[in-house]
Amino acid sequence: MNVLILGAGYSGTAIARALAPLAKSVTGTTRSAEKLGRLQDAGIRPILFDGAEISDELKDAMRDTTHLVQSIAPGREGDPMFRAGTAPLTELMPRLEWVCYLSTVGVYGDHGGAWVTEDTPLNPVSQRSLERVEAEGAWLEHGARRGVPVAVLRLAGIYGPGRNAFRNLSEGTARRIIKPNQVFNRIRVEDIGAASAFLAARGMGGVFNVTDNEPAPPQDVVEEAARLMGIEPPPEIPFETAEMSAMARTFYGENKRVSNARLRQAGFNPAFPNYRVSLAQLWTSGAWNPR
Repeated sequence: MNVLILGAGYSGTAIARALAPLAKSVTGTTRSAEKLGRLQDAGIRPILFDGAEISDELKDAMRDTTHLVQSIAPGREGDPMFRAGTAPLTELMPRLEWVCYLSTVGVYGDHGGAWVTEDTPLNPVSQRSLERVEAEGAWLEHGARRGVPVAVLRLAGIYGPGRNAFRNLSEGTARRIIKPNQVFNRIRVEDIGAASAFLAARGMGGVFNVTDNEPAPPQDVVEEAARLMGIEPPPEIPFETAEMSAMARTFYGENKRVSNARLRQAGFNPAFPNYRVSLAQLWTSGAWNPR
């Protein structure tokens, strides 16, 4: 297994770590030269890629790639691998056996707090979610045409070491914004890596919601983190009067409970099935604030 991760950021690096025991090689791209050393420290061969110009070094890596993880956001021009002017994927990656495409549960839009599954009709609201739907379709179509399994992972809100309520509380940025009946779906970054490795090892394709077992109000997570830290949580702020960016408000405009039943029925169970288990592990292990 020769792995290439396009966009080896927070989730991509976690996937790289999970795939490493199965892989002969793991290569990852980044836009920033400052992050090359960080990828190398994580055991990833780093290559610069701005999402447009494919260097000779990246072309060489692509020719050997058997397992691809695509984590780069598509943008208005579509997925980087299917844009006009990009060489056909079959030429760039002739040995490709499996693809993992990282999408978002945002493709479902708002369902008023109701449960959704992978079979729920898509109703994306934001431009970025519309672009994800188009990119999902491009990858699934390519896989069907070429006989390559494509696993589309629709990710919930990602958190884990270094990105969590403990950090927000310690830095004074945590807020308890109250919107009645609002829930969010979330997933530990290590479970994204584990789910990817589970599917890669079995050559499984299809669409999978990657989320924990328990959608919950956002203020509950802040309160639990504060309890573990032994501090008072920040004051409640009504959603109507909260100062928020336009993007942040769009997240509160999408209320749904996302089911992970398909992935669990396939045999995968998250190591962190809810925020309470996850926060307890982050706090007691000290992993909430890695050095």
